[in-house]
Amino acid sequence: MKKPNLSRRTALIASSAAALSLLTGCGAADMTKQASPFANAQGAKTVTLSVQSWVGAQSNAAVAQYLLEHKLGYRVDTVQVDEVPAWDALSQGRVDAILEDWGHPAQEKRYVDDKKTIARAGGLGVTGHIGWYVPTYLVKQHPDITDWRNLDKYASLFRTAESGGKGQLMDGSPSYVTNDKALVNNLKLNYQVVFAGSEAAQITQIKQFAKEEKPFLTYWYAPQWLFKKVPMTEVKLPPYKEGCDADAAKVACAYPHTPLQKYLNAGFSKDGGKAAAFLKKFRWTTEDQNEVSLMIADQKLTPAEAAKKWVDSHESTWKAWLS
Repeated sequence: MKKPNLSRRTALIASSAAALSLLTGCGAADMTKQASPFANAQGAKTVTLSVQSWVGAQSNAAVAQYLLEHKLGYRVDTVQVDEVPAWDALSQGRVDAILEDWGHPAQEKRYVDDKKTIARAGGLGVTGHIGWYVPTYLVKQHPDITDWRNLDKYASLFRTAESGGKGQLMDGSPSYVTNDKALVNNLKLNYQVVFAGSEAAQITQIKQFAKEEKPFLTYWYAPQWLFKKVPMTEVKLPPYKEGCDADAAKVACAYPHTPLQKYLNAGFSKDGGKAAAFLKKFRWTTEDQNEVSLMIADQKLTPAEAAKKWVDSHESTWKAWLS
């Protein structure tokens, strides 16, 4: 999950291994260690999709894979890659597509504008947003807690064994690039950023806190299916203004709202035939993505099962992607 100049989640099951089990495809692999044998295969009807570790990205890939395989006759490989390495893999042709990018301006300038090894493929149709959230049941008890200027007043509520006597701000994976440590420092807050380890581990902790109706403050993001299970309210940070996050060490503003983008390897974009055309047209809503994510992460369907269920009930949406 970045998310803005970040990564998702770059800014999100109890371990990374469990998160990997959500991946689909016959050849799921860690692309930071090896290349897919199916990427950039000359003359073959194959596609390799980069899949980030958060479930929303897995939902995009699952539906794209299902349609590519069952409607267009392609062999699809999916590989998990961290957000920044995914750009390198895409530029080199080791993967063909990234379907959910939360904004990496440095990589975009280098590979899209300068080297021209990556091509823009349009918006996903979903707007992403990272923020700090507290459970809505806590807001009902302390309505002013949603203003960052009041967070120190409630720091004691969020203390944990890991936060060193300060309030805990829970983040997900250390691999996600976030502004949170800088925000805590620059806003002079009595909080400690504590990493859960992965999106899945963070979800497990949030669910446990909610089950016991305990206070928690967490880095989180939308779209995300968990909001349907654990209602959360965003804490208002100093408003985002263009450029306020340009210097990572001096950030003292909220995260932006980011229209999520798709990118293709430039060669694949040009010569990828129906598959490339399909991925450029692939565009759905936050509600669509959350529907599939809920099936995968909460109802425990496999990505392929969730994709089939969504495809069977949304023909009017995906037919336009194939035309």
